[in-house]
Amino acid sequence: MYLILFGAPGVGKGTQAKRISQQLSIPQISTGDILREAVRQGTGLGKRAENFMKKGQLVPDHLILEMIKERISQSDCDHGFILDGFPRTIPQAQGLTKLMKTMVLPPFILVEITVPDEIIIKRLSGRKTCSQCGADYNDHTHPAPADNICTICGGKITRRSDDNPETIKKRLQVYREQTAPLKHFYEEQHQFISIDGNKHIDEVYKNLIEQIKPYIKHADIHAL
Repeated sequence: MYLILFGAPGVGKGTQAKRISQQLSIPQISTGDILREAVRQGTGLGKRAENFMKKGQLVPDHLILEMIKERISQSDCDHGFILDGFPRTIPQAQGLTKLMKTMVLPPFILVEITVPDEIIIKRLSGRKTCSQCGADYNDHTHPAPADNICTICGGKITRRSDDNPETIKKRLQVYREQTAPLKHFYEEQHQFISIDGNKHIDEVYKNLIEQIKPYIKHADIHAL
C-alpha cells in the first residue's frame, strides 16, 4: 500500500496517517522529519540541504526526492508507506511519480480529506501540542489540563504561534493556490479517493479504510 494523504492544514491527515500506519504496519513518512534527521546526523544529503536552509532558501525538490528515495529503500517500507507532507506541488508530484517508476514500485493512491474552511479555522485555532511527546489537545474536542501539563508524559503543552485565525486563513489561501492543483494531477491517474473529514475521527477512519480496502493485498484489515 503506497498512500499519500492530502488536504488542507487541519483536516486530520496526521491523525489518520498514524492510525493507518499502525493498522497496516507500514511507516508514516514525513519529509520534514526526514530533512531534520538528515541535518541532525550530518549525512551528505543533510549537509547539502542545510546549506540552503542556512541561506533561508527552500531545499530543492531533487534533494528532497533523494532523501525520500533513501528512506523508502529501507526494509520497513517493503510493503508500502504513507507520505505525509509531500508532494505539495505539481513538479514534486511529477518527480515522485518518476522515482516510483525508477524503483519499480506501484503508483500512489491519493486520499483527499476535505473539511470546510470555517471548521478548519476553529480546529487549528483551538489545538495545542505537548512539546515533549507530541500528544494532541484541542480546546473544543480534547481540552488540555488547566496547568497545561501533558497527561501522558508530563511535558509542557503549548500552542503554535501561527495557529491564529488570520494566519490560518493565509495558510489556507496558499494551500488553495499551490497545493490543491495536485488533486487534478492524481485524478487523471485514476488513483484518487475523497473522504469527508468533517465527522468524528473514528467515522472518518472507518470510511477511509473501506475506500482503500480494494488496494490492500498484503494485510487483513479490520476497520474500527
